[in-house]
Amino acid sequence: MLTEFRQFLLRGNVVDLAVGVVIGAAFGAVVTSMVEDIITPIVAAIFGQPDFSDLTFTVNGSVFRYGSFLNSLIAFLTIATAVFWLVVLPMNRLISRFRSEPPADSPTRPCPECLSDVPKEAHRCAFCTSPLQTV
Repeated sequence: MLTEFRQFLLRGNVVDLAVGVVIGAAFGAVVTSMVEDIITPIVAAIFGQPDFSDLTFTVNGSVFRYGSFLNSLIAFLTIATAVFWLVVLPMNRLISRFRSEPPADSPTRPCPECLSDVPKEAHRCAFCTSPLQTV
């Protein structure tokens, strides 16, 4: 049982996931610091309030702290934007650069006359009306 547990821990997926979680936590801390130390003071310079956590309203004795929610929302949007620009977009470009052929299960094919995409089952092109051979 100990050998199987060691094999489980040393699998590539588990190690990769652990590294991803640690780097993600560190990245989240950096972006949260950027929001608190840079973006929030910019918002304060524009709108006059440096921290939204004090914003509340009361209904029947219940206090709603919507300012804290706004702080969390700004932090989330900043983290999501940073992840998109620094991770997702470069990875998509890298993957598309190395992909040389269209996906195998594409539901369309190019028309030989006008080169527009038409469904595979089509008998005639919808754009140039040229007859097509069925696949």
